[in-house]
Order: sequence, then structure tokens, then C-alpha cells
Amino acid sequence: MNAMPAPKPRPSGLDDTSASAPVAPAADPRSIDPRLGDTIDVPPETPLERLRCLRDTVLAESEALRQTAQTLSADAVRAAELTADCRGSVIVTGIGKAGWIGQKIAATLASVGTPAHFLHPSEAVHGDLGRVRKDDLVWAFSNSGRSEEVLAIAAHLRQYSHGLVAITADADNPLAAAADLVVTIGKHREACHNGLAPTCSTTAMLAVGDAIALLSSRIRRFTPQDFARFHPGGALGRKLTVVDDIMRDVAHCRIAPHDVPVRQAMVVAGLHGRRSGAVMLVDPADQTLSGIFTDSDLARLLESRRESELDRPVSELMTRCPTTIRSGSQLRDAIAILSQRRISELPVVDTTGRPIGLIDITDVVSLEGSGATAGPSSVKLTAHV
Repeated sequence: MNAMPAPKPRPSGLDDTSASAPVAPAADPRSIDPRLGDTIDVPPETPLERLRCLRDTVLAESEALRQTAQTLSADAVRAAELTADCRGSVIVTGIGKAGWIGQKIAATLASVGTPAHFLHPSEAVHGDLGRVRKDDLVWAFSNSGRSEEVLAIAAHLRQYSHGLVAITADADNPLAAAADLVVTIGKHREACHNGLAPTCSTTAMLAVGDAIALLSSRIRRFTPQDFARFHPGGALGRKLTVVDDIMRDVAHCRIAPHDVPVRQAMVVAGLHGRRSGAVMLVDPADQTLSGIFTDSDLARLLESRRESELDRPVSELMTRCPTTIRSGSQLRDAIAILSQRRISELPVVDTTGRPIGLIDITDVVSLEGSGATAGPSSVKLTAHV
């Protein structure tokens, strides 16, 4: 018996009924979710179309910010005033994307000197409400104002704290009704092509939260020096570090009267604990800085075998009117002076010209590559007179 011929393979993707059965049309996304509207999205195919898509998203969010800025009211100002006057911490809460925005705002508040913590609504109902104190102020983020998790704790937050500020799209929602103060960000169509993913609303929420946080910091007169205290390990903080933070205090510097012999000046200066590469010399009458005598100056005397010079008044051999820097100046300015003048020691003086410390090149050399010198120097090179 002859073998049956092998059947021909069918085209990929076809079953036994494909030849006779009609092909079902693709599901209309509008039948899946009516919120998608009447327009079916056509994915961008070309690089130009995709670039236009990116730009449209940014423009949509910037338009949301413009509208929000125009509609901000005195309620936002009041929220900043309450925050500035808060004696406790600002407790920030929210769920979903609004929760992530809330976490960022809590970080902003802390960064500008307002103690702030994020409280997750789900954890709050399982014991974390115990974090809230009577002096605390609560910020609750919800675009719709109807997030069940936030509403579940709203009454408790208001009861346990100093006040509840709702940051939401409008004042006509349950969260707004439960709050002491409502800051509205407006209703915005999302930049998402389906109009669903939180984009414009969260951008507006973030901007308003930042604006309130920054206004409250200005009300409290938060300074760059305060900012540096809270950012000691970052590049931003290093840029704002002042010379007083890094200098050797005068109690640990080599210092002597300028009217004593060189030999005696070196002995007196050696009594101090921490060694530096120079002796600061002061006028005995008013203790103002009159000169500086470095280890290099001493080495040159010894190399020339002029030991008799050691018995001359140090005022005759010192560098008069040395370059100095004023207390409170930024560290990056001190580093610029050390670099441009090619010096290794920089006395720090107060407003009367009295030395209060010394910056040695070895104290700052490790900071040179860490960002402390970021930004241009604002100090002019001047000599103490």
C-alpha cells in the first residue's frame, strides 16, 4: 500500500476554520472603556511625529501650570502662613501618584528648614496615626478629593493635629469638606493620549506644593546659610559653606605680638596646639592683624646662615598687610584666593581686623575636587590694611 502524502502546512496563524469563518474585527477601545472618548489614538510612526508628541506633552503640562498660576488665591498664601507658623512638623499624606508628589513635597519642606514627614494613608490606619501631634499641620494631596484611603483618615488627622490643608482640584469634594483650608489647583485634562494617566494634574500639584513650601521659608527668613546647614554633604551645601566652618580657630593657631624677636615669636607661637604653616602677628595695642611670618620665611633665614636675623624684631621681616578674608565669607572664595595668590595660609579676620582663625591649604585641598569650589568666586582679592 502506498503511503498517504503528507498534508501541506497551513499558513502561520490560521486554524482549520479560518478559510470559511469570518475574521472578527479588532475590539474598539471605546467599547472597553467609554472614558477614552470618540478618538482612537494613532501611534506616532515617524521621528518627527514622535518628537512632536514629546513637545505636545511638555506644552500641555506647561499650560496647566500657567492656568494654575493664574487661579491661585489667598488660600495658598494662608497655607504658607500656617506652615511658617507651625510649631510642630508638617505631616504630608496622599495615595497613588498624589502620594509620590506628597513625598517629594515633604522632602522640599525639610530641605528649606520645615520639619516634614510623609504619612502613608494605609499605614496610618494601622498605627501610624500615632506620629501626628497637636502642633503638627497636615497637608493632604488628592486631585479628585475622593481617594478612599485619604478620606478614611481625614477626620482623624484633623482631630489630632493643628489643622488640615487639602490640596485638590476644586473645593467641591469630600476631602475639601473635611479640611480646615482648601488650596485648589484647578481641573486639567491630562497630557496622556487617553486622558487618564496623571500628568498635568500631578505637575500642577507639585508646583503648588513647592510654591507654598518656598513662600513659607521666605516668611521665616530662611537664608542660604540655613540651607547649607541642612545640606552638609551635598554639592549645594558645599557651595554655601562659609570659612568659619572650616577654619582653624584662633585658639589653635600660631599667633604672637609683632614687636618681639623672631626667635621669641616662634617660641610663643609654638605653645599653641595645632600647627599651621604660618604665624599670625598682631599689634599688641589693639590685637589687630599686622603681618604674617611663614615657615618658608624662617627656612630662608636658616638657609642663608643669617642666624643673627633671628634676634631682629619679627615686624621687620614679616609680610605686612597680608591677604585676608572676612568672617562669614564663602569657602569657595577663600579657595579662589589661595589659588590665585599662590599662598598656603589665609588669615580670617573680623570686622575690626582682628584675627579669629586661619585657613591652611591642607584644610581645603581635599575639598577642591568635591564641589566646594563650584560656581564663580564673588570676593575681590584684598589685603588687610
